[in-house]
Amino acid sequence: MQDLLCMNNDFPPRAHCLVRWYGLREFVVIAPAANNEAVVSESKCNLLLSSISIALGNTGCQVPLFVQIHQKWRRMYVGECQGPGVRTDFEMVHLRKVPSQYTHLSGLLEIFKTKIGCPLTPLPPVSMAIRLTYVLQDWQQYFWPQQPPDIDALVGGEVGGLEFGKLPFGACEDPISELHLATTWPHLAEGIIVDNDVYSDLDPMQAPQWSVRVRKADNPQCLLGDFLTEFFKLCRRKESTDEILGRSAFEEEGKEVADITHALSKLTEPAPVPIHKLSVTNMVHSARKKIRKHRGVDESPLNNDVLNTILLFLFPDAADKLADGFESRANTSAGNNPPPENEDYNLFSQFKSAPSDSLTYKLALCLCMINFYHGGVKGVAHLWQEFVLEMRYRWENNYLIPGLANGSPDLRCCLLHQKLQMLNCCIERKKARDEGKRGSVSDRSPGASGDGAKGAEHSADNPDKEKEFGKSWESWSDSEDEFFECLSDTEDLKGNGQENGKKGGAKEGNKEPVNLKPEGRLHPHGKLMLLHPGEPLYVPITQEPAPMTEDLLEEQSEVLAKLGTSAEGAHLRARMQSACLLSDMESFKAANPGCCLEDFVRWYSPRDYIEEEVVDEKGNKIIKGELSARMKIPSNMWVEAWETAKPIPARRQKRLFDDTREAEKVLHYLAVQKSADLARHLLPCIIHAAVLKVKDEEALEDISSVKKIIKQIISHSSKVLRFPNPEDKKLEEIIAQIMSVEAIIARARSLKAKFGVEKCENEEEKEDLQRFVNCLLEQPEVSVVGAGRGPAGSIIHKLFVNAQRLTESSDEVSVVPPLEEELRRSGCAEERRQGVQSEFPPPTGREVILRSAVPRPAPYSKALPQRMYSVLTREDFRLAGAFSADTTFF
Repeated sequence: MQDLLCMNNDFPPRAHCLVRWYGLREFVVIAPAANNEAVVSESKCNLLLSSISIALGNTGCQVPLFVQIHQKWRRMYVGECQGPGVRTDFEMVHLRKVPSQYTHLSGLLEIFKTKIGCPLTPLPPVSMAIRLTYVLQDWQQYFWPQQPPDIDALVGGEVGGLEFGKLPFGACEDPISELHLATTWPHLAEGIIVDNDVYSDLDPMQAPQWSVRVRKADNPQCLLGDFLTEFFKLCRRKESTDEILGRSAFEEEGKEVADITHALSKLTEPAPVPIHKLSVTNMVHSARKKIRKHRGVDESPLNNDVLNTILLFLFPDAADKLADGFESRANTSAGNNPPPENEDYNLFSQFKSAPSDSLTYKLALCLCMINFYHGGVKGVAHLWQEFVLEMRYRWENNYLIPGLANGSPDLRCCLLHQKLQMLNCCIERKKARDEGKRGSVSDRSPGASGDGAKGAEHSADNPDKEKEFGKSWESWSDSEDEFFECLSDTEDLKGNGQENGKKGGAKEGNKEPVNLKPEGRLHPHGKLMLLHPGEPLYVPITQEPAPMTEDLLEEQSEVLAKLGTSAEGAHLRARMQSACLLSDMESFKAANPGCCLEDFVRWYSPRDYIEEEVVDEKGNKIIKGELSARMKIPSNMWVEAWETAKPIPARRQKRLFDDTREAEKVLHYLAVQKSADLARHLLPCIIHAAVLKVKDEEALEDISSVKKIIKQIISHSSKVLRFPNPEDKKLEEIIAQIMSVEAIIARARSLKAKFGVEKCENEEEKEDLQRFVNCLLEQPEVSVVGAGRGPAGSIIHKLFVNAQRLTESSDEVSVVPPLEEELRRSGCAEERRQGVQSEFPPPTGREVILRSAVPRPAPYSKALPQRMYSVLTREDFRLAGAFSADTTFF
């Protein structure tokens, strides 16, 4: 009863339709199940209603109970509510055509009074609440600020204001389709206002309350969202690169496919390694020649300008086309800056993508752009092929790959990034080896200074080291690797002795029990001395452990797991895991002739050498040391390895890391990647880039709700992308979240432009408008402070005035909406009633609530609340009445 008369919930912004129509807070609805037929026949409706009436009477339930009748789309409900001595009936009328006498207030009042049928005179007062809704669809006077990128304008790496390496952002169409202005008179007494078929007092400018809601465009086309979805579609492609570019893409030209019988003579011919002068033109295009051979010249998916621009963007060290290009390239490519330490930069470790200044990240962005603008999947396959050729070119010519952090592969990054880092490690080792060779050749020339390039660093510690270093890399080439392994011990000793003699010998050489010359020393280890000969303990030059990518680590752990738990398996596993230990032992023996396992342990694992003070026979305190318990276990791996280790310096050992083999494995891995694999590898980078882009754009707008969503996206993405093969559905969810954020920011910008927030000069007004725009984004309906006279109200008024002028001055015959047509036909055109107020179009919706407390059904009954709601739109007319009656005497 109280709800029916309460005015606080008259036009709720978001609620169940029954709340809007009857003002109720609690009710029960009985509706047919999803696949059941609607209750259409009148007898069925009456049967249901009488059943409800009996149920309510039997249970004493005082909650209103509704039944849904007719088809669902009509939203027709009838219901009842019973209390002690009171019954309220909820009735409804729903029409498609509007009877002309009910398009205004006086007609509705007449229905209400007739329905109540109150015998009293004068009638108790009727209170009214009226809301007129105006819709603004014509934003013509405001051009949408976002210009779609010009696809043809690729000059100097820009696509319609877009550079390679940057993602686009914003909506291509206006993301706000309509503005709904609701003008409300919340409390009017009957007779204050005139509204009939001839004249109306309801001027929206005079309404005490204004509220606004905006209708969002359904899925507006947004650039960033399009980029992401198109790139994600690549993940589902099945074709290989060859199939995309035509089978002949990797076929060699005729002269290169020589007769197999000449294979041996090819191998034995001396061939100088060509050093190409670098320019963009000879850096690429070997692939294109092969494509052109079998297809039209202009058919390659990417044109030269685009391809060169991208390759220069990816490989900035290739920009120098001068004659000394070789030198400049070799020197500058290693310049990798230390990474900036900030939260956004470190997102890559959460997303398992790649740092935002890395080559992998840039490549992902370029592929994303090419996929969208330049040839789709064919363009992607073409660029990837050129990229793989560039990788091989760099490997063969010892050029480091730019845009990758130095050192072992970073397992926090995506596998593709790790593979490129691995290739860089291989290039670095090969380069160092080749430079060492060149250094050694110069050492042997008559005027050489006798100093290896790197040997000088440690020459102070060891005079022999200077002469040794030149040779150190010479014997580390692929061909001589096996040669050193095949030397017998006696030859090895002889060789060492001869070298000793030739190079003047080491001072301590003759005193040692075995005539071994120390080799491969780095520097003395503090003041430590060898236990038996009493010489200083030298730290040896050791081989660096082999870098590993995550797939290699996985492979290795699988192999180790398959060895099983048998004694033999365990022994073999230990042998495999101790390759690095054995290498270090051999280096240590070579650097410290006459040393023992205890010496090695003191340097390599000091915790395993336990020292304690003891008092000897003479009463002096001396420090006595021994190996830890784990080192004394019988058939201990360390003891075994020590016994098998020979004194061989690092430069003559078999390489722990075969860079040639590993580089070829990486290059093969890259070459066989399909476009879909590539897209899957790089999708985390694209999502990472999209999140950063959205963050940057949000920072300009400062919308609190968007900040929360971005945090959710980051936590969601970091969970999903951490796994090797995330599900498509989950990836789609992430992309949808990013698209929703983009749409919200685009809406904010659209509203800012429409309400002229930036142009506003008064600071206070500007802040109010900004707050108003933010509320419009986050709330279903926002009340306008000061109604039609406030800053926001006057802007809305102007928008409507301009839209009206446009429609009036338009020569084209405008499409007349049905409601207006109906009104004109019935001879009560809105213009005639509103007279001067043609600044606003005819209202799209009219809502009226009439209330009164009237005794029914007899003059001596209790005065009970009666309420009728009416809504009139273009194709809908609905009356919803709640009429109460006193049941005490009836």
